[in-house]
Amino acid sequence: MSFDSESVEYVHRTWPADARELAVIRHAVRGWLETLSLDSEETADLVLAVDEAASNAIEHAYRPGERDVVELLLWTEPGVLYVEVVDHGRWKRPSSAASFRGRGIQVMRSITDSVLIHYDERGTRVLLCRALPFRRPKPAN
Repeated sequence: MSFDSESVEYVHRTWPADARELAVIRHAVRGWLETLSLDSEETADLVLAVDEAASNAIEHAYRPGERDVVELLLWTEPGVLYVEVVDHGRWKRPSSAASFRGRGIQVMRSITDSVLIHYDERGTRVLLCRALPFRRPKPAN
């Protein structure tokens, strides 16, 4: 089934906060995005943005040995895609030291129209927003 940019969809999933789950998360996100009539480049960009947010949650939210979860909420409103990545750990300020790492937030901002980050004692929520291109739905086979 395929939906045009005016459709409304909602998905909520939870995974263990484990780096081995990132491939599973990317695969699931790619599958959800296929229903939105995005082209392959748009899909790849959004999968990368979600992967960066999920990677940050897994790598930075929890203390070593602490097991918890990463939640993904994906929904659309007419013409807009929202993806929220949630952890229940503790916020760590991004390092100001120069390195080849630590560019995840920059990557997310370059790919999406908006990145909102909220953190408090309950965890961190990263909200990614991206306008959906209007395309006619793909015909069902």
